Amino acid sequence: QVQLVESGGGLVQAGGSLRLSCVVSGRSSRYVMGWFRQAPGKEREFVAAIRWSGGSTYYADSVKGRFTISRDNAKNTVYMQMNSLKPEDTGVYYCAARSGTSVYTAFSEYNYWGQGTQVTVSS
Repeated sequence: QVQLVESGGGLVQAGGSLRLSCVVSGRSSRYVMGWFRQAPGKEREFVAAIRWSGGSTYYADSVKGRFTISRDNAKNTVYMQMNSLKPEDTGVYYCAARSGTSVYTAFSEYNYWGQGTQVTVSS
């Protein structure tokens, strides 16, 4: 069983930065970790993913060049550094995990979810 706990959300002005953290317990090395977000009235959407083993990263086009996903094996933690934030980045951000090594952007492919952390970007 995998448990995920996110932190690091908050209120920031447009152009600012935030770093989200996701502490992972009970993981195995054969997991893909993802970040998703959900704005009010919208469907949950893929933001970024990383293979725990090897560290390959994947991003939604909307965040490429602004967001960076990474992991720290020693701390069992996945991070997402978010720079040049825009109001359209506002939403609840969720950490997710799926077993195996295939990366999917559909939220239905992920087995485990954190509780979410709110990110609000003001204009």
